[in-house]
Amino acid sequence: MEYPTLLPRFLKYVKINSRSDEHADRFPSTQREVDFQMIIKKDLEELGLSDIHYNEKAGVLIAEIPSNVDYDMPVMGFLAHCDTADFNSENIKPQIVENYDGESKIQLGDSEFYLDPAVFPNMKKYKGQTIISASGDTLLGGDDKCGVSELVTFAEYLLAHPEIKHGRIRLGFTPDEEIGTGAGHFDVEDFGADFAYTVDGEAPGKLDWGTFSAAQFGLDIQGVNVHPAVAKGQMINAIQVGINFQNALPKNEVPEQTEGREGFYHLMNFQGTVDHAHLDYIIRDFERDGLEARKNLVKSIVKKMNDEFGEERLKLKMWDQYYNMADELKKHMEVVDLARDAYKAEGLTINEDPVRGGTDGSQLTYMGLPCPNLFAGEENMHGRFEYTVLESMWKAVDVMIKMAQLHAERSK
Repeated sequence: MEYPTLLPRFLKYVKINSRSDEHADRFPSTQREVDFQMIIKKDLEELGLSDIHYNEKAGVLIAEIPSNVDYDMPVMGFLAHCDTADFNSENIKPQIVENYDGESKIQLGDSEFYLDPAVFPNMKKYKGQTIISASGDTLLGGDDKCGVSELVTFAEYLLAHPEIKHGRIRLGFTPDEEIGTGAGHFDVEDFGADFAYTVDGEAPGKLDWGTFSAAQFGLDIQGVNVHPAVAKGQMINAIQVGINFQNALPKNEVPEQTEGREGFYHLMNFQGTVDHAHLDYIIRDFERDGLEARKNLVKSIVKKMNDEFGEERLKLKMWDQYYNMADELKKHMEVVDLARDAYKAEGLTINEDPVRGGTDGSQLTYMGLPCPNLFAGEENMHGRFEYTVLESMWKAVDVMIKMAQLHAERSK
């Protein structure tokens, strides 16, 4: 089905800079996220939703689509995050290619960059459809303003069509998903749903209910900086120690050399001088035992290097981020089955390959809110080559409407 308000709503939202900041010492990490949530809040108020409020402690904007049936049923929720990733998100200029021919390159604004189907073969699937991208020097922000726009459009449609029967539906617009800190503040009780879905996935048909388990660590290395002329036996070059640490990890277990269910160690940041160096890593594995084994390997390397120095020159700070939600959702497969059935009813081929990442749903599921992830139509997230497809976004709204209908029918 076509939803004429979805595209202008999406274009309005992506032009708003709502990027999060992992280095901030506040929550939500940026005021611009809150400002964006207030714009959404005004839009929801104009549409006439109920119980619209901003939970300041949780950083979440919440609203309700009231039930239009005369019987009780478990409360369904849908969530989308308001922040965008760590790529330039200032002065976003979306561009639209209608009736894409399925084979041509699309120049991104006036830049030297192109969306090329030879590089991004998914583009070939969208022949005849409308592709939306940015101008080459920013991301688009479809992750997750696709989901945000779809939730608002979904609410608008249900309120305008009371003949579609559904129970209470809670909507949540969350902060700081991209930096992994938003879900930890989430207030499950205030949200008030018995189960929910994040709308933050890729192409139509993608259904995520298995994710990586994840940990992160920082490593601080204290060196000894003396003049190179008299360095022998005295200098400890913190940069070189960091290189040695990296080289002690399995060299092939990195993102660029792994796929499918293979885990990895990922060096994200390396800053240093001879005197001091700092390294930031993430660790990923689909199995909890595998995650623990990777964490233990890191700890053993740090211990071995410190033992060789005879003192603690490498200081490790490590913490878990989230766990594979499949381990918990296996206890709530009716939630996954509802999405599956809606996908099938909408003629979609379901792709349930475990996602090589995580969503807010990973943490929320372990907080007592079963929360798989639905597709939103996002492609090539987190960079200048990001794009989305209007018809994919329409289909995401179709799926949510179908889920609301099926849930009401099954709850009689």
